[in-house]
Amino acid sequence: MKPDSAPHSSPKSYYIGGALLVLLGLIVGLGLSVGFNIPLALKAERNGSLSATTSSAPVPESPFVGVVDKALPAVVFIDVRKTVGKGDDQSGDDQDEWFHRFFNESPRRQQQRVPSSGSGFIIDSDGHILTNNHVVSNAEDITVTLNDKRTFKAKVVGADPGTDVAVIKVEGSKLPVLPLGDSDQMRVGDWAIAIGNPLGQLRGSVTVGIVSATGRSNLNIFGGTPDFQDFIQTDASINFGNSGGPLCNIRGEAIGINTAINPSGQGIGFAIPINLARHVAEQLLAHGEVQRAWLGVNLAELTPEIAEGFGLTVDHGVVVSNVLAGQPADKAGLRRNDVIIEYDGQPVADLQKFRLKVADTAVGRKVPMTVLRDGKKVTVYVTLGQRDQNVVASLNSPPTPAKSEELGGLRVRELTADEKADAGVKQGVLVLEVKDGSPADDAGLAPNDVIEEIGGKPVTTSADFTRMLKDAKSKGKHAVLLVRRGDNSQFVPLSLEQ
Repeated sequence: MKPDSAPHSSPKSYYIGGALLVLLGLIVGLGLSVGFNIPLALKAERNGSLSATTSSAPVPESPFVGVVDKALPAVVFIDVRKTVGKGDDQSGDDQDEWFHRFFNESPRRQQQRVPSSGSGFIIDSDGHILTNNHVVSNAEDITVTLNDKRTFKAKVVGADPGTDVAVIKVEGSKLPVLPLGDSDQMRVGDWAIAIGNPLGQLRGSVTVGIVSATGRSNLNIFGGTPDFQDFIQTDASINFGNSGGPLCNIRGEAIGINTAINPSGQGIGFAIPINLARHVAEQLLAHGEVQRAWLGVNLAELTPEIAEGFGLTVDHGVVVSNVLAGQPADKAGLRRNDVIIEYDGQPVADLQKFRLKVADTAVGRKVPMTVLRDGKKVTVYVTLGQRDQNVVASLNSPPTPAKSEELGGLRVRELTADEKADAGVKQGVLVLEVKDGSPADDAGLAPNDVIEEIGGKPVTTSADFTRMLKDAKSKGKHAVLLVRRGDNSQFVPLSLEQ
Protein backbone atom coordinates (compact mmCIF):
# COMPACT_ATOMS: atom_id res chain seq x y z
CA MET A 1 0.00 0.00 0.00
CA LYS A 2 1.19 3.45 -0.88
CA PRO A 3 1.73 5.75 1.93
CA ASP A 4 -0.91 8.54 2.39
CA SER A 5 -0.05 11.77 0.51
CA ALA A 6 -1.07 15.46 1.36
CA PRO A 7 -4.42 16.54 -0.08
CA HIS A 8 -4.17 18.70 -3.26
CA SER A 9 -5.92 22.14 -3.46
CA SER A 10 -8.19 22.67 -6.40
CA PRO A 11 -7.49 25.47 -8.97
CA LYS A 12 -10.72 27.19 -7.92
CA SER A 13 -9.36 27.64 -4.37
CA TYR A 14 -6.22 29.29 -5.70
CA TYR A 15 -8.17 31.81 -7.72
CA ILE A 16 -10.42 32.70 -4.81
CA GLY A 17 -7.49 33.22 -2.46
CA GLY A 18 -5.62 35.36 -4.96
CA ALA A 19 -8.63 37.53 -5.57
CA LEU A 20 -9.05 38.08 -1.85
CA LEU A 21 -5.40 39.11 -1.49
CA VAL A 22 -5.65 41.55 -4.39
CA LEU A 23 -8.87 43.04 -2.99
CA LEU A 24 -7.29 43.44 0.44
CA GLY A 25 -4.28 45.17 -1.10
CA LEU A 26 -6.46 47.57 -3.00
CA ILE A 27 -8.39 48.47 0.13
CA VAL A 28 -5.23 49.09 2.15
CA GLY A 29 -3.63 51.02 -0.71
CA LEU A 30 -6.60 53.26 -1.23
CA GLY A 31 -6.80 53.93 2.49
CA LEU A 32 -3.14 54.91 2.63
CA SER A 33 -3.47 57.00 -0.48
CA VAL A 34 -6.43 58.90 0.91
CA GLY A 35 -4.70 59.41 4.25
CA PHE A 36 -1.49 60.72 2.73
CA ASN A 37 -3.14 62.99 0.18
CA ILE A 38 -5.85 64.83 2.18
CA PRO A 39 -4.09 68.26 2.00
CA LEU A 40 -3.52 67.85 -1.72
CA ALA A 41 -7.14 66.97 -2.28
CA LEU A 42 -8.35 69.91 -0.27
CA LYS A 43 -5.96 72.20 -2.07
CA ALA A 44 -7.16 70.93 -5.40
CA GLU A 45 -10.73 71.40 -4.29
CA ARG A 46 -10.03 74.96 -3.20
CA ASN A 47 -8.23 75.74 -6.42
CA GLY A 48 -11.12 74.37 -8.36
CA SER A 49 -13.57 76.52 -6.38
CA LEU A 50 -11.55 79.72 -6.85
CA SER A 51 -11.21 79.01 -10.51
CA ALA A 52 -14.96 78.64 -10.81
CA THR A 53 -15.56 81.96 -9.01
CA THR A 54 -13.15 84.02 -11.09
CA SER A 55 -14.45 82.61 -14.30
CA SER A 56 -18.12 83.39 -13.58
CA ALA A 57 -20.17 86.07 -15.37
CA PRO A 58 -18.86 89.69 -15.23
CA VAL A 59 -19.70 91.70 -12.10
CA PRO A 60 -22.46 94.27 -12.87
CA GLU A 61 -21.20 97.83 -13.25
CA SER A 62 -21.91 100.25 -10.38
CA PRO A 63 -24.73 102.66 -11.26
CA PHE A 64 -22.53 105.51 -10.02
CA VAL A 65 -19.89 104.96 -12.69
CA GLY A 66 -22.19 106.42 -15.34
CA VAL A 67 -22.98 109.39 -13.09
CA VAL A 68 -19.30 110.16 -12.60
CA ASP A 69 -18.53 109.73 -16.30
CA LYS A 70 -21.26 112.24 -17.11
CA ALA A 71 -20.70 114.79 -14.34
CA LEU A 72 -17.02 114.81 -13.36
CA PRO A 73 -15.65 116.44 -16.55
CA ALA A 74 -17.80 119.54 -15.87
CA VAL A 75 -16.81 119.86 -12.19
CA VAL A 76 -14.05 122.42 -11.64
CA PHE A 77 -11.55 123.31 -8.96
CA ILE A 78 -11.67 127.00 -8.01
CA ASP A 79 -8.55 128.62 -6.56
CA VAL A 80 -9.13 132.10 -5.14
CA ARG A 81 -6.74 134.75 -3.83
CA LYS A 82 -8.12 137.30 -1.38
CA THR A 83 -6.60 140.12 0.62
CA VAL A 84 -7.94 140.32 4.14
CA GLY A 85 -6.92 142.28 7.16
CA LYS A 86 -7.97 143.18 10.65
CA GLY A 87 -11.23 145.07 10.56
CA ASP A 88 -12.09 143.95 7.02
CA ASP A 89 -15.25 142.08 6.16
CA GLN A 90 -14.03 138.52 6.36
CA SER A 91 -17.30 136.74 5.89
CA GLY A 92 -16.55 133.73 3.75
CA ASP A 93 -12.98 133.52 5.02
CA ASP A 94 -13.88 131.74 8.26
CA GLN A 95 -13.47 128.48 6.38
CA ASP A 96 -9.86 129.35 5.53
CA GLU A 97 -9.14 130.47 9.09
CA TRP A 98 -10.47 127.16 10.38
CA PHE A 99 -8.37 125.28 7.84
CA HIS A 100 -5.19 127.16 8.73
CA ARG A 101 -5.72 126.69 12.44
CA PHE A 102 -6.61 123.02 12.01
CA PHE A 103 -3.26 122.33 10.37
CA ASN A 104 -1.37 124.51 12.86
CA GLU A 105 -0.24 127.02 10.27
CA SER A 106 1.00 130.44 11.33
CA PRO A 107 -1.72 132.94 12.27
CA ARG A 108 -2.65 135.74 9.90
CA ARG A 109 -0.70 138.97 9.95
CA GLN A 110 -2.40 142.36 10.15
CA GLN A 111 -3.13 142.17 6.42
CA GLN A 112 -2.17 139.50 3.93
CA ARG A 113 -3.13 137.86 0.68
CA VAL A 114 -4.52 134.44 1.51
CA PRO A 115 -5.54 131.49 -0.65
CA SER A 116 -8.98 129.96 -0.63
CA SER A 117 -10.46 127.15 -2.63
CA GLY A 118 -13.73 125.58 -3.57
CA SER A 119 -15.58 123.80 -6.32
CA GLY A 120 -18.03 124.65 -9.09
CA PHE A 121 -19.59 123.19 -12.22
CA ILE A 122 -20.02 124.40 -15.78
CA ILE A 123 -23.67 124.97 -16.75
CA ASP A 124 -23.40 126.06 -20.39
CA SER A 125 -21.03 126.00 -23.36
CA ASP A 126 -20.35 129.73 -22.90
CA GLY A 127 -18.29 128.91 -19.80
CA HIS A 128 -20.66 130.00 -17.03
CA ILE A 129 -19.97 128.24 -13.75
CA LEU A 130 -22.22 127.87 -10.70
CA THR A 131 -20.58 128.05 -7.28
CA ASN A 132 -21.10 129.57 -3.82
CA ASN A 133 -20.88 133.26 -3.08
CA HIS A 134 -18.66 132.54 -0.08
CA VAL A 135 -16.15 130.79 -2.35
CA VAL A 136 -15.54 133.83 -4.58
CA SER A 137 -16.52 136.80 -2.38
CA ASN A 138 -13.85 139.51 -2.15
CA ALA A 139 -11.76 137.65 -4.74
CA GLU A 140 -8.84 139.45 -6.38
CA ASP A 141 -7.83 136.55 -8.57
CA ILE A 142 -9.78 133.41 -9.57
CA THR A 143 -8.23 130.40 -11.31
CA VAL A 144 -10.38 127.53 -12.55
CA THR A 145 -8.98 124.09 -13.29
CA LEU A 146 -10.96 121.45 -15.19
CA ASN A 147 -10.73 117.75 -14.66
CA ASP A 148 -8.77 117.46 -17.95
CA LYS A 149 -6.09 119.74 -16.37
CA ARG A 150 -6.95 122.81 -18.46
CA THR A 151 -6.63 126.04 -16.47
CA PHE A 152 -8.47 129.34 -17.01
CA LYS A 153 -8.74 132.73 -15.35
CA ALA A 154 -12.32 133.48 -14.30
CA LYS A 155 -14.33 136.60 -13.55
CA VAL A 156 -17.38 137.03 -11.35
CA VAL A 157 -20.57 137.64 -13.35
CA GLY A 158 -22.73 138.14 -10.28
CA ALA A 159 -23.14 136.97 -6.70
CA ASP A 160 -26.05 136.79 -4.28
CA PRO A 161 -25.24 136.66 -0.55
CA GLY A 162 -28.95 136.18 0.17
CA THR A 163 -28.83 132.61 -1.16
CA ASP A 164 -25.03 132.10 -1.28
CA VAL A 165 -25.14 131.55 -5.06
CA ALA A 166 -22.57 133.00 -7.48
CA VAL A 167 -21.93 132.76 -11.22
CA ILE A 168 -18.41 133.07 -12.62
CA LYS A 169 -17.23 132.76 -16.23
CA VAL A 170 -14.24 131.40 -18.15
CA GLU A 171 -13.36 131.76 -21.82
CA GLY A 172 -12.68 128.43 -23.49
CA SER A 173 -13.71 126.01 -26.22
CA LYS A 174 -15.20 122.52 -26.07
CA LEU A 175 -16.17 122.94 -22.45
CA PRO A 176 -18.04 120.04 -20.80
CA VAL A 177 -21.46 120.94 -19.42
CA LEU A 178 -23.32 119.40 -16.47
CA PRO A 179 -27.09 119.18 -17.11
CA LEU A 180 -29.39 120.58 -14.44
CA GLY A 181 -32.13 118.44 -12.95
CA ASP A 182 -35.36 119.27 -11.13
CA SER A 183 -34.80 119.54 -7.37
CA ASP A 184 -38.56 119.74 -6.74
CA GLN A 185 -38.81 116.10 -7.84
CA MET A 186 -36.25 114.85 -5.31
CA ARG A 187 -37.64 112.70 -2.52
CA VAL A 188 -36.17 111.70 0.80
CA GLY A 189 -34.34 108.44 0.17
CA ASP A 190 -33.26 109.25 -3.40
CA TRP A 191 -29.60 108.74 -4.28
CA ALA A 192 -27.36 111.80 -3.83
CA ILE A 193 -23.84 111.97 -5.28
CA ALA A 194 -21.52 114.81 -4.21
CA ILE A 195 -18.56 115.69 -6.44
CA GLY A 196 -15.89 118.24 -5.67
CA ASN A 197 -12.49 119.04 -4.25
CA PRO A 198 -12.51 118.46 -0.48
CA LEU A 199 -9.81 120.25 1.49
CA GLY A 200 -8.63 121.88 -1.74
CA GLN A 201 -6.34 118.92 -2.38
CA LEU A 202 -8.42 115.83 -3.12
CA ARG A 203 -9.64 116.92 -6.53
CA GLY A 204 -12.39 115.02 -8.28
CA SER A 205 -13.57 113.20 -5.16
CA VAL A 206 -16.93 111.44 -5.31
CA THR A 207 -19.07 110.56 -2.28
CA VAL A 208 -22.44 108.84 -2.27
CA GLY A 209 -25.42 108.98 0.06
CA ILE A 210 -29.11 109.76 -0.03
CA VAL A 211 -31.33 112.79 0.27
CA SER A 212 -31.98 112.67 4.00
CA ALA A 213 -34.29 115.71 4.24
CA THR A 214 -35.55 118.67 2.21
CA GLY A 215 -36.63 122.21 3.03
CA ARG A 216 -34.10 122.77 5.81
CA SER A 217 -33.99 126.38 7.04
CA ASN A 218 -32.98 128.49 10.03
CA LEU A 219 -29.46 127.08 9.81
CA ASN A 220 -26.42 128.94 11.11
CA ILE A 221 -24.03 128.36 8.23
CA PHE A 222 -20.31 128.30 8.97
CA GLY A 223 -18.71 131.16 7.01
CA GLY A 224 -21.88 133.23 6.56
CA THR A 225 -25.59 132.58 6.94
CA PRO A 226 -27.84 133.21 3.88
CA ASP A 227 -31.11 135.06 4.40
CA PHE A 228 -33.07 132.66 2.20
CA GLN A 229 -32.70 128.98 3.03
CA ASP A 230 -34.40 125.91 1.60
CA PHE A 231 -31.59 123.37 1.82
CA ILE A 232 -31.44 119.76 0.71
CA GLN A 233 -29.89 117.68 3.49
CA THR A 234 -27.73 114.71 2.53
CA ASP A 235 -25.50 112.17 4.19
CA ALA A 236 -23.14 112.10 1.19
CA SER A 237 -19.84 113.21 2.72
CA ILE A 238 -19.20 116.93 2.20
CA ASN A 239 -16.04 118.64 3.46
CA PHE A 240 -14.37 122.04 3.26
CA GLY A 241 -13.50 122.59 -0.40
CA ASN A 242 -16.63 120.81 -1.62
CA SER A 243 -18.44 124.15 -1.42
CA GLY A 244 -19.85 125.11 -4.80
CA GLY A 245 -19.67 121.62 -6.27
CA PRO A 246 -22.69 119.71 -7.54
CA LEU A 247 -24.97 117.33 -5.71
CA CYS A 248 -26.20 114.98 -8.43
CA ASN A 249 -29.07 112.55 -8.84
CA ILE A 250 -28.70 109.02 -10.17
CA ARG A 251 -29.15 110.32 -13.74
CA GLY A 252 -26.05 112.46 -13.47
CA GLU A 253 -27.93 115.76 -13.27
CA ALA A 254 -27.12 118.52 -10.77
CA ILE A 255 -29.93 118.85 -8.24
CA GLY A 256 -28.07 121.07 -5.77
CA ILE A 257 -24.99 123.13 -4.95
CA ASN A 258 -23.04 121.70 -2.01
CA THR A 259 -22.84 124.57 0.46
CA ALA A 260 -22.49 123.73 4.13
CA ILE A 261 -21.65 121.08 6.67
CA ASN A 262 -22.37 120.59 10.33
CA PRO A 263 -18.91 120.65 11.95
CA SER A 264 -20.26 119.04 15.14
CA GLY A 265 -21.96 116.13 13.35
CA GLN A 266 -21.21 113.41 10.85
CA GLY A 267 -23.16 112.59 7.73
CA ILE A 268 -24.96 115.95 7.71
CA GLY A 269 -24.39 118.21 4.72
CA PHE A 270 -26.54 120.80 2.98
CA ALA A 271 -27.02 121.82 -0.64
CA ILE A 272 -28.90 124.70 -2.28
CA PRO A 273 -31.71 123.23 -4.45
CA ILE A 274 -30.83 123.64 -8.12
CA ASN A 275 -34.23 125.15 -8.95
CA LEU A 276 -33.53 128.01 -6.54
CA ALA A 277 -29.95 128.34 -7.81
CA ARG A 278 -31.13 128.34 -11.45
CA HIS A 279 -33.60 131.15 -10.74
CA VAL A 280 -30.90 133.21 -9.02
CA ALA A 281 -28.38 132.49 -11.80
CA GLU A 282 -30.83 133.65 -14.47
CA GLN A 283 -31.21 136.99 -12.70
CA LEU A 284 -27.46 137.34 -12.18
CA LEU A 285 -26.85 136.70 -15.88
CA ALA A 286 -29.58 139.14 -16.90
CA HIS A 287 -29.02 141.95 -14.39
CA GLY A 288 -25.84 141.20 -12.45
CA GLU A 289 -27.91 141.16 -9.28
CA VAL A 290 -31.07 139.58 -7.86
CA GLN A 291 -34.22 141.68 -7.68
CA ARG A 292 -36.47 140.50 -4.86
CA ALA A 293 -40.02 141.44 -4.01
CA TRP A 294 -41.32 142.14 -0.52
CA LEU A 295 -44.45 143.00 1.41
CA GLY A 296 -43.09 145.33 4.08
CA VAL A 297 -44.29 143.48 7.16
CA ASN A 298 -42.95 141.73 10.23
CA LEU A 299 -44.17 138.15 10.41
CA ALA A 300 -44.39 135.41 13.00
CA GLU A 301 -44.87 131.67 12.68
CA LEU A 302 -48.38 130.53 13.59
CA THR A 303 -47.43 128.25 16.48
CA PRO A 304 -50.04 126.18 18.35
CA GLU A 305 -49.66 128.57 21.31
CA ILE A 306 -50.36 131.66 19.19
CA ALA A 307 -53.27 129.95 17.41
CA GLU A 308 -54.74 129.00 20.78
CA GLY A 309 -54.26 132.52 22.13
CA PHE A 310 -56.11 133.98 19.14
CA GLY A 311 -58.82 131.32 19.29
CA LEU A 312 -57.94 129.98 15.82
CA THR A 313 -58.52 126.45 14.58
CA VAL A 314 -56.21 126.62 11.53
CA ASP A 315 -52.91 124.74 11.69
CA HIS A 316 -50.97 126.68 9.05
CA GLY A 317 -50.19 130.26 8.12
CA VAL A 318 -48.10 133.22 9.24
CA VAL A 319 -49.17 136.10 11.48
CA VAL A 320 -48.61 139.77 10.67
CA SER A 321 -47.05 141.37 13.75
CA ASN A 322 -46.34 144.78 12.21
CA VAL A 323 -47.10 146.61 8.97
CA LEU A 324 -44.47 149.11 7.85
CA ALA A 325 -45.95 152.47 6.90
CA GLY A 326 -45.93 153.26 3.19
CA GLN A 327 -44.89 149.77 2.12
CA PRO A 328 -46.87 147.42 -0.22
CA ALA A 329 -48.76 145.62 2.57
CA ASP A 330 -49.79 148.92 4.14
CA LYS A 331 -51.03 150.25 0.78
CA ALA A 332 -53.04 147.05 0.20
CA GLY A 333 -54.79 147.30 3.57
CA LEU A 334 -53.06 144.43 5.34
CA ARG A 335 -53.42 144.76 9.09
CA ARG A 336 -51.63 143.68 12.21
CA ASN A 337 -52.91 140.32 13.54
CA ASP A 338 -53.99 139.20 10.05
CA VAL A 339 -53.14 135.53 9.53
CA ILE A 340 -51.97 134.88 5.96
CA ILE A 341 -53.16 131.40 4.99
CA GLU A 342 -52.90 131.58 1.17
CA TYR A 343 -50.54 133.35 -1.21
CA ASP A 344 -51.24 133.46 -4.93
CA GLY A 345 -53.69 130.58 -4.60
CA GLN A 346 -51.28 128.33 -2.68
CA PRO A 347 -51.49 127.48 1.04
CA VAL A 348 -48.88 129.09 3.27
CA ALA A 349 -47.08 126.25 5.04
CA ASP A 350 -44.41 127.99 7.12
CA LEU A 351 -42.64 131.31 7.55
CA GLN A 352 -39.37 130.56 5.74
CA LYS A 353 -41.01 129.13 2.63
CA PHE A 354 -43.44 132.04 2.55
CA ARG A 355 -40.60 134.59 2.68
CA LEU A 356 -38.81 132.74 -0.12
CA LYS A 357 -41.97 132.57 -2.24
CA VAL A 358 -42.61 136.30 -1.86
CA ALA A 359 -38.99 137.14 -2.65
CA ASP A 360 -39.09 135.05 -5.83
CA THR A 361 -42.23 136.80 -7.12
CA ALA A 362 -41.71 139.40 -9.84
CA VAL A 363 -41.46 142.95 -8.50
CA GLY A 364 -44.58 144.96 -9.42
CA ARG A 365 -46.87 141.95 -9.72
CA LYS A 366 -50.31 142.15 -8.07
CA VAL A 367 -50.78 139.03 -5.95
CA PRO A 368 -53.94 137.81 -4.18
CA MET A 369 -53.62 136.72 -0.56
CA THR A 370 -56.19 135.15 1.73
CA VAL A 371 -56.02 136.24 5.36
CA LEU A 372 -57.98 135.43 8.48
CA ARG A 373 -59.21 138.65 10.08
CA ASP A 374 -61.39 138.44 13.19
CA GLY A 375 -62.16 134.82 12.31
CA LYS A 376 -63.28 135.57 8.74
CA LYS A 377 -61.51 135.01 5.42
CA VAL A 378 -60.60 138.19 3.56
CA THR A 379 -58.91 138.48 0.16
CA VAL A 380 -56.25 141.17 -0.12
CA TYR A 381 -54.46 142.14 -3.36
CA VAL A 382 -50.89 143.34 -2.85
CA THR A 383 -48.73 144.95 -5.54
CA LEU A 384 -45.26 143.81 -4.51
CA GLY A 385 -42.43 146.32 -4.19
CA GLN A 386 -38.69 145.79 -4.48
CA ARG A 387 -36.88 144.64 -1.39
CA ASP A 388 -35.01 147.57 0.16
CA GLN A 389 -31.87 146.30 1.89
CA ASN A 390 -31.52 149.50 3.93
CA VAL A 391 -35.02 149.08 5.36
CA VAL A 392 -34.47 145.38 5.96
CA ALA A 393 -31.17 146.01 7.74
CA SER A 394 -32.89 148.44 10.10
CA LEU A 395 -35.34 145.80 11.34
CA ASN A 396 -34.38 143.70 14.33
CA SER A 397 -35.00 139.96 14.18
CA PRO A 398 -37.58 138.96 16.78
CA PRO A 399 -36.38 136.64 19.52
CA THR A 400 -37.74 133.11 19.58
CA PRO A 401 -40.22 132.91 22.47
CA ALA A 402 -39.64 130.23 25.05
CA LYS A 403 -42.23 128.03 26.71
CA SER A 404 -42.99 127.92 30.44
CA GLU A 405 -45.38 126.26 32.84
CA GLU A 406 -45.80 129.11 35.34
CA LEU A 407 -47.84 132.30 35.39
CA GLY A 408 -46.74 135.83 36.17
CA GLY A 409 -43.40 137.49 36.54
CA LEU A 410 -44.34 140.85 34.97
CA ARG A 411 -44.75 144.29 36.56
CA VAL A 412 -46.02 147.00 34.20
CA ARG A 413 -47.26 150.59 34.19
CA GLU A 414 -49.09 152.85 31.75
CA LEU A 415 -47.15 154.79 29.12
CA THR A 416 -46.83 158.53 29.18
CA ALA A 417 -47.62 160.55 26.05
CA ASP A 418 -43.91 161.13 25.42
CA GLU A 419 -43.14 157.42 25.82
CA LYS A 420 -45.86 156.55 23.30
CA ALA A 421 -44.40 159.01 20.83
CA ASP A 422 -40.86 157.72 21.37
CA ALA A 423 -41.97 154.09 20.96
CA GLY A 424 -44.16 154.88 17.94
CA VAL A 425 -47.27 153.28 19.45
CA LYS A 426 -50.81 154.50 20.12
CA GLN A 427 -51.32 152.48 23.28
CA GLY A 428 -49.62 149.97 25.53
CA VAL A 429 -48.03 149.33 28.92
CA LEU A 430 -44.35 149.53 29.80
CA VAL A 431 -42.62 146.52 31.33
CA LEU A 432 -40.86 147.65 34.52
CA GLU A 433 -39.67 144.33 35.90
CA VAL A 434 -39.37 140.71 34.80
CA LYS A 435 -38.94 138.18 37.58
CA ASP A 436 -36.02 135.80 37.09
CA GLY A 437 -37.09 132.31 36.08
CA SER A 438 -40.68 133.36 35.49
CA PRO A 439 -42.70 132.54 32.34
CA ALA A 440 -42.14 136.13 31.17
CA ASP A 441 -38.38 135.70 31.64
CA ASP A 442 -38.43 132.40 29.76
CA ALA A 443 -40.44 134.01 26.97
CA GLY A 444 -37.69 136.59 26.44
CA LEU A 445 -39.49 139.63 27.82
CA ALA A 446 -37.35 142.40 29.30
CA PRO A 447 -37.69 145.73 31.08
CA ASN A 448 -38.60 148.64 28.76
CA ASP A 449 -40.54 146.34 26.41
CA VAL A 450 -43.90 147.81 25.45
CA ILE A 451 -46.89 145.43 25.45
CA GLU A 452 -49.33 146.83 22.88
CA GLU A 453 -51.91 144.06 22.68
CA ILE A 454 -53.02 140.83 24.32
CA GLY A 455 -54.90 138.35 22.16
CA GLY A 456 -55.25 140.91 19.38
CA LYS A 457 -56.90 143.52 21.62
CA PRO A 458 -55.25 146.82 22.60
CA VAL A 459 -53.89 147.33 26.11
CA THR A 460 -54.20 150.88 27.46
CA THR A 461 -53.89 150.58 31.26
CA SER A 462 -52.34 148.33 33.88
CA ALA A 463 -55.82 147.26 34.87
CA ASP A 464 -56.52 146.25 31.28
CA PHE A 465 -53.32 144.22 31.31
CA THR A 466 -54.26 142.28 34.47
CA ARG A 467 -57.85 141.71 33.37
CA MET A 468 -56.87 140.52 29.89
CA LEU A 469 -54.27 138.09 31.25
CA LYS A 470 -56.84 136.57 33.59
CA ASP A 471 -59.37 136.38 30.76
CA ALA A 472 -56.81 134.67 28.50
CA LYS A 473 -55.98 132.18 31.26
CA SER A 474 -59.63 131.23 31.62
CA LYS A 475 -59.75 130.35 27.92
CA GLY A 476 -56.48 128.48 27.47
CA LYS A 477 -52.89 127.94 28.43
CA HIS A 478 -51.29 130.91 26.63
CA ALA A 479 -51.81 134.62 26.15
CA VAL A 480 -50.44 136.13 22.96
CA LEU A 481 -48.65 139.40 23.70
CA LEU A 482 -47.73 141.87 20.96
CA VAL A 483 -44.43 143.28 22.22
CA ARG A 484 -42.71 146.37 20.88
CA ARG A 485 -38.93 146.49 21.25
CA GLY A 486 -37.13 149.27 19.46
CA ASP A 487 -38.50 149.52 15.93
CA ASN A 488 -39.77 145.96 15.85
CA SER A 489 -42.98 144.31 17.05
CA GLN A 490 -43.31 140.58 17.60
CA PHE A 491 -45.80 138.13 19.02
CA VAL A 492 -44.74 136.43 22.25
CA PRO A 493 -46.88 133.60 23.65
CA LEU A 494 -46.84 133.78 27.45
CA SER A 495 -47.57 130.55 29.27
CA LEU A 496 -50.39 130.80 31.80
CA GLU A 497 -50.27 127.24 33.13
CA GLN A 498 -49.96 126.88 36.90
